[in-house]
Amino acid sequence: MRYVGMMLAAVAVLGTPVRADEWEVVFEDPFADEMDEQWTWLREDPEAWRIGDEGLEIRLQPGFARTVRNALLRPAPDRSEADWAIDVTVTKHTVPTQQWEQAGITWYRNGEPIFKLVKELLDGQLLIIPGRPAMEAPTVQLRLIVTRDSWTAQFRPNAEGEFQTADQGELPPPGEEQVSLQGYHGPPDAAHWVRFNDFRISRRRTP
Repeated sequence: MRYVGMMLAAVAVLGTPVRADEWEVVFEDPFADEMDEQWTWLREDPEAWRIGDEGLEIRLQPGFARTVRNALLRPAPDRSEADWAIDVTVTKHTVPTQQWEQAGITWYRNGEPIFKLVKELLDGQLLIIPGRPAMEAPTVQLRLIVTRDSWTAQFRPNAEGEFQTADQGELPPPGEEQVSLQGYHGPPDAAHWVRFNDFRISRRRTP
């Protein structure tokens, strides 16, 4: 699938740090034994997700962006009001084996997935998509920054050090939007699980 956000004038800007003090956390969910009530499931398979004191785990099943099972969604912050950062830490328990096997953040607009920030197996390489920097570490912290008219995809291997920018591009005007945690293109005959921790939504501080 091609994502609208990736098709609109994407420009790679690798290695750009973002200062932590730019952001004020307005919501967080560590996924420790329970999740916030505003989360909802898209095409839920109750046997293929679990939550405990170590976080939320979802089994990666076969499928595509528009058929993904167990996509966890919540209302997205209003891009017309401020700039926002969406953070989550993703850990894969099993080395991916399937082409396009992936997990991370997907942005929905008017009920459709329009772009994603994921760790993905592509042609034998583990990459951050978009941008395609290599990502061999089993754990990665993802940060998706959205403004009224743009997105920026960032990551931190092992959730350490400064965020690096993988790619950035334009967004259509704000609509009815949701942010999703999900994974798909898993193998049909093996249990590949991915863990999500430390979900946060932060607002950029005004000068």
